[in-house]
Amino acid sequence: MSLVTTLIAHRRHRVFGRLVQELLALYGVEVPAPVEIGPGLKVYHRGFGTVLHPYTTLGADVTLYNGVTIGRADPWVPQEQSAMERVVLEDGVMVCAGAKIVCKRGVLTVGAGTIVGANAVLTTSTGPNEIWAGAPARRIGTRKGPAGATDGALLHSA
Repeated sequence: MSLVTTLIAHRRHRVFGRLVQELLALYGVEVPAPVEIGPGLKVYHRGFGTVLHPYTTLGADVTLYNGVTIGRADPWVPQEQSAMERVVLEDGVMVCAGAKIVCKRGVLTVGAGTIVGANAVLTTSTGPNEIWAGAPARRIGTRKGPAGATDGALLHSA
């Protein structure tokens, strides 16, 4: 487990939580205490520049690269007036470097085993084991089922 992943896991600590948040800030990582995180989170390249909205849920074995942003598509609107409810990344999702996942309204769900490509801007929910890329992101293919989901193998292009 990397130092940043360990710090993220301890960000809610009763005594050291504030110190942990400040240490994460040195890496440019913002993971508020309300973010729900499943087991097996992997953060690569120390997560430099990674920002997660408080209304984010990460499933088990999610992988985040540096520069990832997960949040609202309407940051100019006060939070209590926003139409965004939550962003959910299901189990085994991989979000590549610089990708942005922004929710316009309701709940945006990234399906289990989905890959969001580098610098993609994802604004819609995805199905399981899909590959999304581009700005705005579009589905460019699918992955093999759960057994092959970790190797990133392309099953077919869209």
